[in-house]
Amino acid sequence: MLNIGGLSEGFVLDHIEAGRSMEIYQYLNLDKFDCCVAIIKNARSSKMGKKDIIKIECSIDAIDLKALGFIDHNITVNIIKDDHIVEKKRLSLPKEIKNVARCRNPRCITSIEQELDHIFVLTDPQKEIYRCKYCEEKYRRKKK
Repeated sequence: MLNIGGLSEGFVLDHIEAGRSMEIYQYLNLDKFDCCVAIIKNARSSKMGKKDIIKIECSIDAIDLKALGFIDHNITVNIIKDDHIVEKKRLSLPKEIKNVARCRNPRCITSIEQELDHIFVLTDPQKEIYRCKYCEEKYRRKKK
């Protein structure tokens, strides 16, 4: 059995769908962090069968929780202080995201104005549909 040491300070992203931890690592730009990051893939889970876990030894303020909620709102964020979980955050779909996804419409103003932020608004929470704020192009999520 693999044993990964605990964190004294930081946070743990738990209940990540198996195989998606590297995608989350890239979305959150964790490679640019100057702290310890541990990725556990395909861990056994009684709730999910298999899951991924990411342990990050830095302040929770360093990551964008809206982006994380957009990527997968089923992830649990456990905040660790003094070797104990002090808070569990449940994520939700954010009403608006900025610079997490890019508009693919070649006629969108974001294609012409390169410095313009890519902003998407949640238009259908039940179907998890986001649309570009400028041209209303539907964002197509990658298939899991």
